[in-house]
Amino acid sequence: MSLIGIIASSKLGISAPTSVDYLVIAGGGAGGSRDGSYNQGGGGGGAGGYRTNSLSVSGGTNYTVTVGAGGAFVANQYGDNGNDSVFSSITSTGGGGGNVFGNPGIDGGSGGGGSANGGSGGLGTSGQGNDGGSGNNNGGGGGGGASAVGANGNVNGGNGGNGSSSSINGTATTRGGGGGGRAEPGGSQGTGGTGGGGTPSATAGTRNGAANTGGGGAASLGSGNNSAGNGGSGIVIIAYADTFKDLTVGAGLTYTQPSRSGYKVYQFTAGTGTVSW
Repeated sequence: MSLIGIIASSKLGISAPTSVDYLVIAGGGAGGSRDGSYNQGGGGGGAGGYRTNSLSVSGGTNYTVTVGAGGAFVANQYGDNGNDSVFSSITSTGGGGGNVFGNPGIDGGSGGGGSANGGSGGLGTSGQGNDGGSGNNNGGGGGGGASAVGANGNVNGGNGGNGSSSSINGTATTRGGGGGGRAEPGGSQGTGGTGGGGTPSATAGTRNGAANTGGGGAASLGSGNNSAGNGGSGIVIIAYADTFKDLTVGAGLTYTQPSRSGYKVYQFTAGTGTVSW
């Protein structure tokens, strides 16, 4: 093919890209949950691992995409970790669950918050997130976030660590906030970190991590309320110049195509499957 033909093919979107930008966020961890018979605040869930960069790709190759679900709270127990999200060789680690009964937060993409009375914060994964806050006195620690550690609890519950902003889909959006820790009795509840972190509340929509942010779930609310927050599901976003060909998306994946000038964007919000050019 002549040089003119190659240029024309590229503009028509016939060629596969050689490099794409990605944002891969895992599911957030759930908050710590327990009954009201102990004056111990639970820890908030850690945000799902947050990874963004560029990756070399080639035409005719299948690449796996998996959107990790958020962790679920379990009555009278620590919160479950979130599930990993994947794009090709890039894996983001699910957020760590918050803990209860004076135990440490669970390690994850970002670490879960430790429970009151001495529970240390869970560890985050290097390059993906931050540690959870420690619990102290009657306050549970906040879950770690994509850009900040969770705050330590004391009289009050610790705030969740804040998330990070990305404009990969054409709109600046903050994701990956940690869940807030619980205070009991009489203290202020920790708030969720910006980017989808849950805040202790009797309302499920407030205490759960926000969907497709990887936000951590909040610890359960107060004495007698044993419902902690579930972690928010993750997300995978791929973007590349619009001079290249469309992505072929296999069965099993739910996605949208947000508008971004000069780019083709594929935003995967659920499922697992393969994609190719």
